[in-house]
Amino acid sequence: MTTAAAYFDRKPNSAARPGLAHLQADPSSPHTPQRTFSSAFSSPSLSYRAEEEVLIFELGARHLSAGIVGESNPRCRLGFGPEDSRRVGDYRAYYPEFQDRPRNRRRDYKWGEDHELWRMDLRDLDLGLVEDKVERAVREAYTKYLLLDSKNKRLLLVLPSLMPHRLLSSVLSSIFSNFQTPSITLFSSPILNVAAAGCRAGLVVDIGWDETVITSVYDFREIKVRRTTRAMKDATSRMAELLKKYAGPEATSTDKSQITEEDEQVPNQPLSDSRYFDFAEEVTSRIAWCPTEQENAPPTAEAPTTTQKHPSNPHKTKAQTTTSIPSPLPPHQTLQIPFAKLSQPIETALLAPNRNPHDLDDHEQPLPILIYITLLSLPPDIRANCMARIIITGGGSNIAGLKPRLLNELTTIINHQAWNPVRGHAAVKPRHSSHPAKLDKPVGPETMLEPQVSDEITEGLEKEKAKRFVAEVVGEVRGVETLGAWAGGSLVAKLKVKGVVEIDRDTFLANGLAGAKREGEMMAATQRVSLGARPGFGEKSGWTLGNWA
Repeated sequence: MTTAAAYFDRKPNSAARPGLAHLQADPSSPHTPQRTFSSAFSSPSLSYRAEEEVLIFELGARHLSAGIVGESNPRCRLGFGPEDSRRVGDYRAYYPEFQDRPRNRRRDYKWGEDHELWRMDLRDLDLGLVEDKVERAVREAYTKYLLLDSKNKRLLLVLPSLMPHRLLSSVLSSIFSNFQTPSITLFSSPILNVAAAGCRAGLVVDIGWDETVITSVYDFREIKVRRTTRAMKDATSRMAELLKKYAGPEATSTDKSQITEEDEQVPNQPLSDSRYFDFAEEVTSRIAWCPTEQENAPPTAEAPTTTQKHPSNPHKTKAQTTTSIPSPLPPHQTLQIPFAKLSQPIETALLAPNRNPHDLDDHEQPLPILIYITLLSLPPDIRANCMARIIITGGGSNIAGLKPRLLNELTTIINHQAWNPVRGHAAVKPRHSSHPAKLDKPVGPETMLEPQVSDEITEGLEKEKAKRFVAEVVGEVRGVETLGAWAGGSLVAKLKVKGVVEIDRDTFLANGLAGAKREGEMMAATQRVSLGARPGFGEKSGWTLGNWA
């Protein structure tokens, strides 16, 4: 038996092995050059440009929409209701007959406060709870839907155009402190709605939850902003009162249809029962409607008398029927509600057809009148562009018949009042002028100039220009559809548009909102740099809050 040493003794020496020189190519002949690798885990022959991913978050009073730049729709839409804020391991909602169990009612309950992230009135708002809700929603969006790491991912945050500084600071500190976001760029939702509609100017009517905001945008700049408390919060509260009246044990099956319109009047105080919130919101979003024409308009000093009926209303024949709505609340009965009654909460909350505008405050004007007042306050050239691009968005814009109703009433107001800011009897009286409106004979020189000699080249250029020219629609009431603020942010970020408000993580954590500079300071710093002064190494020029300042 041979040993291992004897085996290695029999192996030929490496020096005696034949060389591989005859297999090497002649340097003078064409050959493929050898590749040199810098490391074992990199391939220098392939070079790809790594594009920076940008995430888009749209934060509202009740929802958070999150997604990636370049996509048409957000990947998730998360709410802030009590069912979305349960602790880990809390499975009470899945117990049998959980919805039928009695709940403890709060005496100081305000309609929908459990489903809101914030309110503009910060006196009774817990900002610490707001930070915790924002952190939980953002973390769920990252881990469950986006499946991305927050490190080195820039964030584009879409916010309303008006937010208190304390609330804005709480939202930014919650994101910067709990996630490795290097920078956040703020964009205003009305401007992104205009961009998503394919326009540069427009009048954005955002029918939100707590208020309706009307913003006039021209050349991607906010010009005028007006607000009213007539929004979906009041509409759902009135719908809940309507459902509660038809489901009440005191109303029998024979007299439910005999409920008059005086009984339908809802008091100013909101409903204090939270059980009807989900039910009323679902009925409002799926079944509620609005007639496109006002059948009987009361004579007022501001609006003309229209007593004629519109037989062309598509909902006229259907309004006489009765709608069966199964109630998820005990005793789980089926509500028999006339279809015409389902439009009254929307009309009363948003349009106020039976109220005189003189009896209302500035913050509770009906939507058509507020749109007209906003257009009236604009310069004529901006007004002509905005009235032809009215963008109705928000949660309330999905109600059937609401958009045509707003445009029809706005057209009626404009035809009756024109663009005269004077109100009352003085506006009705004809204005006497010492100068005649028309002249009998035209005034001009007695000798007319000879016609210009036609040029073939000029005529050809005019024809080519006329082919490429597209007439711009101005000066008429017209509605424009939009893809939404989130889609507009995705489009703007994909085009590499730099935002005005870009907040760096380290700068914000060091100084907070106090580190923001004003517009005048930013312009002075820009002038100093243009004159030759250069910031030092590692020094940043600062940032500004823009519209949120």
